[in-house]
Amino acid sequence: MRPLPPLSPPILALCFGLLAPVIQAEPQVPIRLNGQFLQPTWETLAQDRFAAELELTKGTLELGTGEAEQKPLKPFQRHALNAGDRFDFDVVKPGRYRLLVQTGDDANLRLLPSLQPQEPVEQACQPWNGEAVQVPVAGVFEDDQRLRDAYSGNTTIVKDGKVELTPAPGSNGLLLIEAADARPVPARDWRNATVYFALTDRFANGDPNNDRSYGREPDGAQEIGTFHGGDLKGLTSKLDYLTKLGVDALWISAPYEQIHGWVGGGDKGDFRHYAYHGYYPLDYTQLDANMGTEADLRELIKQAHARGIRVLFDVVLNHAGYSTLADMQQFGFGGLRDGMAQYLPERWTAWQPEPYEQLHAYHNLIDYDHPAWSRWWGKDWVRAGIADYPVPPSVLVDPLKGSLAFLPDFRTESETPVRLPEFLRHKQPTRAVERDGYRVRDYLNEWLTTWVREFGVDGFRADTVMHVEPTAWAQLRQQAEQARRDWSEANPDDPLAGEPFWMVGEVFGHGPEISDYQSNGFDALINFAFQQEVAGAASDCLVRADKSYGHYASMLADNPRHNFMSYASSHDTALFSAQHDLERQRGLASALLLSPGAVQIYYGDESARAFGPTGSDPYQGTRSDMNWSEHTKPEIAALIDHWQRIGQFRARHPAIGAGRHQQLSNQPYAFSRVQGSDRVVVVQAGALVNR
Repeated sequence: MRPLPPLSPPILALCFGLLAPVIQAEPQVPIRLNGQFLQPTWETLAQDRFAAELELTKGTLELGTGEAEQKPLKPFQRHALNAGDRFDFDVVKPGRYRLLVQTGDDANLRLLPSLQPQEPVEQACQPWNGEAVQVPVAGVFEDDQRLRDAYSGNTTIVKDGKVELTPAPGSNGLLLIEAADARPVPARDWRNATVYFALTDRFANGDPNNDRSYGREPDGAQEIGTFHGGDLKGLTSKLDYLTKLGVDALWISAPYEQIHGWVGGGDKGDFRHYAYHGYYPLDYTQLDANMGTEADLRELIKQAHARGIRVLFDVVLNHAGYSTLADMQQFGFGGLRDGMAQYLPERWTAWQPEPYEQLHAYHNLIDYDHPAWSRWWGKDWVRAGIADYPVPPSVLVDPLKGSLAFLPDFRTESETPVRLPEFLRHKQPTRAVERDGYRVRDYLNEWLTTWVREFGVDGFRADTVMHVEPTAWAQLRQQAEQARRDWSEANPDDPLAGEPFWMVGEVFGHGPEISDYQSNGFDALINFAFQQEVAGAASDCLVRADKSYGHYASMLADNPRHNFMSYASSHDTALFSAQHDLERQRGLASALLLSPGAVQIYYGDESARAFGPTGSDPYQGTRSDMNWSEHTKPEIAALIDHWQRIGQFRARHPAIGAGRHQQLSNQPYAFSRVQGSDRVVVVQAGALVNR
């Protein structure tokens, strides 16, 4: 996750006083490409927030004062911008980039690569004329063998190494060719996994009675950062829907207990930001009441396993959640500045800012040097820069000990045994138990792997991997493997008992390449390159993906233990559907689901879920409610059906994700994937439109 919430409490206390914001002029940031100054046109997004479109060629982009010490600029990440700062970015892939600059007290910048590659594309997308096509299949299938187009159900016989078929209407010119006769079901392969990422709170509401747990309330406005009601029961109710998509793994947002209250959302503090996404943990040993009960979790996993669907938890090892007024009052940690109690209502979380204030202004009420902060996580557990807690370095200087978005950074590197944090020693309910000789990471790993041992969780999607020591991840994986074995032994009749644990990591910006992370506990890393380099062009026509498909498949074939997980939309970058083009959304189904390696569908990719309200945080809109009410619209129903047909084809054939890739012809574009006896041919006779 790349959170964009509030500043650290001490900085907030200085930056957000009682004065109304001052309107800022356009940013005065020198911008050079290969030494030449650029003069972009700035778009005003808010009174001190600006954006500019940059068309960049290969070379070096420099932002800021040329004489200052250079800092690396990382795409998508928020970088504080101070006087004299200079950032350098190596433009490896030419194209269009979007530069976001915030001026004023919280000056910062972000560089966002476009979803669509801007390099010249050699292959033109030709329209399909609706006629039958001849496809060479020699070397993949034998003469006189009967083949079937999985999309239409039509069959044909191989003659002279060729077949002739007409793509089905609405198929985007696709033929999904497989042997027509029944064959043994090939063994499942994680390199062919179809992982569905559901942000639980925004997916489906199975129990409205838990919507306002811990006193959480809607804001009565756009509900950008509030809880919307999705829960574990809601997920369970949609498992048959996922099965029809060919999904065999469900990644859910962390369901363990989150901070109870809210913090100011976005750069402007313009909405209440709760932990609906699961990235602000409070107690790793309890389910968050908004998510449901332990019985709900057991039922979800039982029903998922019965359908061959593995359940992956999103997990955070890097940081705890922010402190909030609600948690300070309930658990008795922290303290108020003298005289500030009079400005708080009986329920602190109901505090409202004055008309001239932002929601960040509640920090002005809090004394961050108060000794009662020892009752929170404590200085031995986290770096937070308050009271006597250690001050974290800049994450750009030290990615392991730095603080992401000013979140309290767990001291996972520490070899010193620690006691339980005081608030957890007194919290009820909790399963957190004092352990002799435990370090910070020992507690975290025990808490996280208990969900595996007790409930049968099949794997983890690990957040912010680059900001935690590799040894800590290796320890988590080792303990999770043992927990999985313990669960399998206790549940021998479960359909997935005996399967090994699986772990995929988020290393922001990482591509499909092999890395040392996979020697420290990870089976795969998320492939950010697919969204940036492949998704857009390949959704117009598959021939534009052939070079990437070949590269991906070669890496997997040459390194059988290697894997990666490609995606087109996510909660941290962008929604592909924000392009408002249903034809390209249909094209995305084939581009993504026919890609080598594991793939991730972000909830609503298959139904063109729209970008939602976002406030001053550009990523909140990627987390809108699942558009169930639109699924009956003819155009959306047809889109979902298209995704289902390709998803089911992928699910039947591990060769799609794990097999060797070979282009068979250019016109029509056709390729084969072969893994042992499992073999398929995919054809795209042409795009529906000429792009």
